[in-house]
Amino acid sequence: MVRRKGHQAGATYWRTGKSPCSAISHPTMTIQTDTKGWRIHTLHTNNDATIRDWLTDTGSLTRRLQALGTFSVVVLSQQLALPTRDEAALLGLRNGQLAWIREVALCLDGKPVVFAHTALPRHPRGPVLRWLKRLGNRSLGALLFAHPGFSRGPLVAQRLDHRHALHKPALEAFQDNVSCPPEFWARRSSFSFRGQRLLVTEVFSPTVSKLRFKIPLDARRQAL
Repeated sequence: MVRRKGHQAGATYWRTGKSPCSAISHPTMTIQTDTKGWRIHTLHTNNDATIRDWLTDTGSLTRRLQALGTFSVVVLSQQLALPTRDEAALLGLRNGQLAWIREVALCLDGKPVVFAHTALPRHPRGPVLRWLKRLGNRSLGALLFAHPGFSRGPLVAQRLDHRHALHKPALEAFQDNVSCPPEFWARRSSFSFRGQRLLVTEVFSPTVSKLRFKIPLDARRQAL
């Protein structure tokens, strides 16, 4: 298992997504700004439009990837570490305060296509940490979308360049599957359960815009 230290984040520019959610309850998806400096970042170019659907889809990312090929999860790190600065601000953590950090690569046919980074504060204590520790090589989405007690906040998205703390670990997770791009698209949302709150950030490899479904549309709808 690869272990990393916590990350410090750079500037953040985010936009919300709009689409219907499946098993998880959530507030209405509306474009908004954050008082801690988060800003709307819209998709402008044709190249951006190819990944728009991935960024705004509020359904289960795990199920969507499973419909595209052989899905697997590789755990890169799971430990107490420093969250990024923007995570700490959103979670109400003090500077230098540790959180439980889980980082995984979501793979299709053995190739990493999504780098997922989860931050969970140590307090308040509750069952979420216990569930997180028991996940192993299963996806977090399998838990979040299966348990009716979780509620989800708005989806936001951002371009990550080398100044952002998650750019480097994402690049390392994608290994040789992509050339070294100047930026990655990422999205983030929060999940709450009985007073506990975790942030999930998913960084997408440029290869996701080229993925095609391998099973018929009707079968995909049944699976989702």
